[in-house]
Amino acid sequence: MASYRIGQAAELLGLSIDSVRRLTDSGRLQTVRSSGRQRLIDGSELARFAAALPEAQRHQVIVGQSARNHFPGIVTRVIRDRVTAQVEIQAGPHRVVSLMTREAADELGLAPGVRAVATIKATNVVVELPGKAG
Repeated sequence: MASYRIGQAAELLGLSIDSVRRLTDSGRLQTVRSSGRQRLIDGSELARFAAALPEAQRHQVIVGQSARNHFPGIVTRVIRDRVTAQVEIQAGPHRVVSLMTREAADELGLAPGVRAVATIKATNVVVELPGKAG
């Protein structure tokens, strides 16, 4: 299973490195030590934590951004049936859900804790500039 350094986890969760360090120091996010004494977070532990983030923490106030089409994140859930698979990825503050063939999900080895990139192609994209939080 994959494991992630503190900085990688911060990027995947959309948090600062200091925030992730505080989470590990408080025991809210479990780590193990590598042979080089570096703190690592197990992929399935990171997926569990990402999936449990409160909805309010997943959404940040955006004051001017047009999102790119690639969202690096971590797989938090995979539901397979005989033909299809539903894959959920937590990409920073964004939860992305993809429907694909089971064969594709199996070939990619998708499971909670696996690092993945959601690539989105759409014919219609809405760009919004929300006001400041007050």
